[in-house]
Amino acid sequence: MGGLGKTTLAKMVYNDQQIQEHFQLKMWHSVSDNFNVVALLKSIIELARNKRCDMPDTIELLRKQLEEVIGQNRFMLMLDDVWNENERMWEDDLKPLLCSVGGPGSIIVVTTRSHKVASIMQTLRPLKLECLSEQDSWQLFAHKAFSNGVEEQAELARIGRRIVNKCGGLPLALKTMGGLLSSKEKVQEWKAIEESNIGDNDGGKYEVMPILKLSYKHLSSEMKQCFAFCAVFRKDYEMEKDRLIQLWMANCFIPEEGTMDLVQKGEFIFDELVWRSFLQDKKVVVKSAIHHGDTQYKTVVCKMHDLMHDLAKDVTEECASIEGSSQQKALLKGVCHMKMSKAELERISGLCKGRTYLRTLSHKDIKELQQVLASLRALHCPPSPTVICKAINAKHLRYLDLSGSDIVRLPDSICVLYNLQTLRLIDCKELQQLPEDMSRLRKLIHLYLFGCDRLKSMSPNFGLLNNLHILTTFVVDTGDGLGIEQLKDLQCLSNSLELLNLSKIKSGENAREANLNQKKNLSELFFSWDQEIDDGPRDIACNVEEVLQCLEPHSNIQKLEICGYGGLEISQWMRKPQMFDCLRELKMSDCPKCKSIPVIWLSVSLEILVLKMMDNLTTLCNNLDEECGGCITPLQIFPRLKKMRLIELPSLEI
Repeated sequence: MGGLGKTTLAKMVYNDQQIQEHFQLKMWHSVSDNFNVVALLKSIIELARNKRCDMPDTIELLRKQLEEVIGQNRFMLMLDDVWNENERMWEDDLKPLLCSVGGPGSIIVVTTRSHKVASIMQTLRPLKLECLSEQDSWQLFAHKAFSNGVEEQAELARIGRRIVNKCGGLPLALKTMGGLLSSKEKVQEWKAIEESNIGDNDGGKYEVMPILKLSYKHLSSEMKQCFAFCAVFRKDYEMEKDRLIQLWMANCFIPEEGTMDLVQKGEFIFDELVWRSFLQDKKVVVKSAIHHGDTQYKTVVCKMHDLMHDLAKDVTEECASIEGSSQQKALLKGVCHMKMSKAELERISGLCKGRTYLRTLSHKDIKELQQVLASLRALHCPPSPTVICKAINAKHLRYLDLSGSDIVRLPDSICVLYNLQTLRLIDCKELQQLPEDMSRLRKLIHLYLFGCDRLKSMSPNFGLLNNLHILTTFVVDTGDGLGIEQLKDLQCLSNSLELLNLSKIKSGENAREANLNQKKNLSELFFSWDQEIDDGPRDIACNVEEVLQCLEPHSNIQKLEICGYGGLEISQWMRKPQMFDCLRELKMSDCPKCKSIPVIWLSVSLEILVLKMMDNLTTLCNNLDEECGGCITPLQIFPRLKKMRLIELPSLEI
């Protein structure tokens, strides 16, 4: 039975602290409808190695790699949502392979809706989950239905209990119905839901589907499009919130309404889909932009319940996720959004020929795109220069992801993509120069430059891009239109911003023009001076101190990192405890002359403190009574600190 909570229970077991400590190796693989021995072995090997890698396609060679990577480690392998009922495949192929590796106490846990699968794969008696009790069902439903502004009136409660009975004790159905009714305040609206076609028990995989379809029916038109688009990703795929919203925007699923901009509207739709259980498992993770990539960043991710994924595929024929060339023939004529993990050039060209309506294309290695680019709204592929040049012809392109490529310079012709909203260039290690006329991209909202270590400067007059919400990196230079003053009018900037080459700022007045203290939506700041201030003149150090003083951020800042600072003293704004009411993380490194750190000792929000290579630092709480205006006991210092790292601090007195 689907939506009963099998995967949720399995995740609780998988993440349990005792399980973490007991097993040397833990692996989770979502099987779903695709049960291929070779693909499963490859996935297990990658999970054990914790990275993607090239592997052979023969079972014998994969067996050897499996033995090497697992060895005699005691492991737990979780196979979630198994459907394949081929007993021979399990007994003859998988079971001998998986049972021949690992140390004593290794286990394989399987979740399935099929009694036959359980009987085929079991070695112990299967645990059969029961539906929730009436009381538990009501609590789960009411938590959703009455926590979004809808009051628990007596009449609504009576109707609600009858609706709960129709959900059959299925957690997914209860959460979905509760999320739906949390937006309905009138009794007649609740009665209409009660009288609709829900609660049918047809058995099999789709017995909860009428409830999910009803909830989908009550979504707004833009939410329906945004939800259905998620079918372009495979089951159990971890979707990045920001990237998902940017793809929705690129495909014009999000209409502009009043004063709410596209990003805000996208955030609202995402949160609503999570609240109504169309998306789930929302969390913050650290990810790499590309496999084997050095650059990591924090992002919000989510997944889809496999039944919700079935619903998304059921309500649209425009999305396809192609995992292998054998699946390419299954592409429907009306597909507008494709995500491909592997395909040959000839097959790509054949599939795309004549597809003037193709809107989204994600692929790892595409060299021939001429036939599809004219209609593309979104393109994701690590490119060759040829691909970039051909992408210039995509006049409707709104989303372009070239992360991980080895390009040295983006062509100036990219500046004719006047509709471009998102440009991702993460981990483009060789990139040195942005286009001269990039300021013409006035609709650009997101620009990702994490990991572009060789980038020398921004494009001239960068400040004209005043629609930017996300700018991850700004490289300061001394030429006309290349200085930090270009940040002055970028008032919509949010999330994280790293400022590099700050040694090229010549005065505090110049630094003040960045208006950082007015950018209240920035939550993370990284200051970096590219040159150390050696034993040079005192006036050089004073200039650095003046620059840092004039880079005062808004007090909403949650993470502050300072690297390469050559001043002797911290800035005056760093001596104000109120500046750090929201600060959760402070890192200072390679600041050899600095004698003190910001006044964060009493911060009730600071959780992480990292200090590295600060030769002159003698104490963490310099002039404690003077700074804080009274006697402070040791127990009051760093009240919420969870992690502290002190590295190469030769003068520190503890």
